[in-house]
Amino acid sequence: MRSFTKAAVAAFVFALPTAPAFAQALPDAKIAVVDSERIFRDCNACKAATTQLQAQRTQLQSLATSLGQPLQTEAQSLQTAVTAAKGTPDAALQTRIRTFEQRQQQAQQQIGQQEQQVQRNIAYVREQIGTRLGPIISQIAQQRGATLAVDKGSSFYNAPATEITDAVLASLNSQLPSVSVTAPAQAAPAAAAPAAAGTRPAAGARPAPTGR
Repeated sequence: MRSFTKAAVAAFVFALPTAPAFAQALPDAKIAVVDSERIFRDCNACKAATTQLQAQRTQLQSLATSLGQPLQTEAQSLQTAVTAAKGTPDAALQTRIRTFEQRQQQAQQQIGQQEQQVQRNIAYVREQIGTRLGPIISQIAQQRGATLAVDKGSSFYNAPATEITDAVLASLNSQLPSVSVTAPAQAAPAAAAPAAAGTRPAAGARPAPTGR
């Protein structure tokens, strides 16, 4: 699930709690390494979401094709008619042109809204996985005695013994077997409250002139 990886888990670094120390040298760090790219590619919820989101993309492409092909045909027909009219379309042709422009605008709006929905769905999947993944990494790293957990993509080298990816992946599959690929509906923007009757003008505002 490569498209989710860096956006949802960008350079995972979890500082794990340790006993407070005052005016003492810091202890040697014990580092746990997590391959977040592998997790977002191989987790059960990730793979299922990838398939479903790809289906949404395919539906969007089909919609664009079904709306675009008739418009393209009509555009060619209109161009031929305008050329025949020597650039001076009559009233009927002008009506056809206006109708075409309205249909084109409506198609663009419909496709744009669908594209926005797909993007919101992707972001919602990232949010669900990322929200559950962070605590899992922290818990397993602490269980292994680590004081720091880092993303494998942020390191040049790590010994295999420092990796906790398998345990994190197993726990994530257990705790989050699936995710929703439909983002909640966005709340409608609140309407501006009307000005109350008799409201006093703001300081410095000049009253409107009245006729004599």
